[in-house]
Amino acid sequence: MSLDCFKNMSVSPVNRAAEKSLDVNKYATKKTIAQGLLDVALLTANASQLKYVLQVGEKHEFYSLMLSLISLSIVLQVTAGLLSVLIGILKSYDSTQIDVIIPILNQIALGFVTGALFCDIIKMNFGLDPALPVNSSLPH
Repeated sequence: MSLDCFKNMSVSPVNRAAEKSLDVNKYATKKTIAQGLLDVALLTANASQLKYVLQVGEKHEFYSLMLSLISLSIVLQVTAGLLSVLIGILKSYDSTQIDVIIPILNQIALGFVTGALFCDIIKMNFGLDPALPVNSSLPH
């Protein structure tokens, strides 16, 4: 009787560990895509909030504050996104001057993202609960 039929049945623990090891490039790609989708979702939420505040108008209790915070958050998010694209483009070049500039641009982008987060935290504390219905002038 030949033992060839049992050859593939047993896999050593070393081979199993190698099969389940983390592929760093695949993980980084998935993480980058997920982060990008979250950024798009946040930008979409800000656009929706801006639409709501503009529809309610000055009837909203904190109209000017909310309008300013939402607009600032959108500007900071878009600027941070553009800086991230610029950093990605600059990484393809091989220069010592660019290697000095990239970390600085990265810190600036991080500052913009932190500023947008700060705006969003303040904005959520004042809330977008409908103080007044959007179509309050329509007869019921």
